[in-house]
Amino acid sequence: MSQRIPESEMILNSRGAVYHLDVRPEELADTIITVGDPDRVPEVSKHFNRLESTHQHREFVTHTGYIGKKRVSVVSTGIGTDNIDIVLNELDALVNIDFTSRTIKPALTRLQIIRLGTSGALQEHVPVDGFVVSSHGLGLDNLMPWYLFENTSDEKSLLAAFREQVRLLPGTASPSLFSAAQNLATQFTNGFHTGITVTCPGFYAPQGRALRGPLSHPLLLEQLTGFHHDTHYISNFEMETSGIYGLGRVLGHECLSISAIVANRVRQEFSKDGAKAVDNLIRTSLEIIEKL
Repeated sequence: MSQRIPESEMILNSRGAVYHLDVRPEELADTIITVGDPDRVPEVSKHFNRLESTHQHREFVTHTGYIGKKRVSVVSTGIGTDNIDIVLNELDALVNIDFTSRTIKPALTRLQIIRLGTSGALQEHVPVDGFVVSSHGLGLDNLMPWYLFENTSDEKSLLAAFREQVRLLPGTASPSLFSAAQNLATQFTNGFHTGITVTCPGFYAPQGRALRGPLSHPLLLEQLTGFHHDTHYISNFEMETSGIYGLGRVLGHECLSISAIVANRVRQEFSKDGAKAVDNLIRTSLEIIEKL
């Protein structure tokens, strides 16, 4: 029998739900859509044929229901990989830890986790209001170095090329890279662009934006846009994907990140109606998710 997980390590609230999400095991589906903005959760669940349950604690909102006969949960993560660390670990605990004995279940459940988010494009040909499927999540954040994981040989080669072409100052980032779940990615091809998504630890300087604070990497955008290795290139950047892909690898879940492009940083364009672009992404993706 596996070792008991102490109360201080897996915190349950008074109704027996995981602390941050306030969700119990029976209230979560095996197919999960994550969104950053808590207000975007009802924008997804309004398309459900039936809503089964709703829960909210802090920025974490969870709605579980049905698209046709498909049971789905949509969960808000908030912004950043620090929140992804909370959400992915608690989603995994809900299906793979017995809350009564506080031990890991002998038979593990593999979740399908699909992020529907927003992002900025780093290639001129990726249009504002278009959709990008992340073939890889390349992290400039500091989450995944805290976990033990294994990269594939292809991932190691791609990461080595990135480190050679994009020079970062010592102490700023230790890049990590993980690929998408191919069985999910192959379902989202018609009308979708595909490329590497860089995950940044902030919105301003880490994404090359200078307001009043001077940049330590003033050429970052040009370096990211110019990166190429074999057929791979960096299509966009945001703040969650590498954490989702990395923890998916560590915990054994199938993960995919899809973004509505609300800005093109190369062309210095911003969407005239970002909410419509996100709604189009939700509608298009739900039609595919229902058939998974």
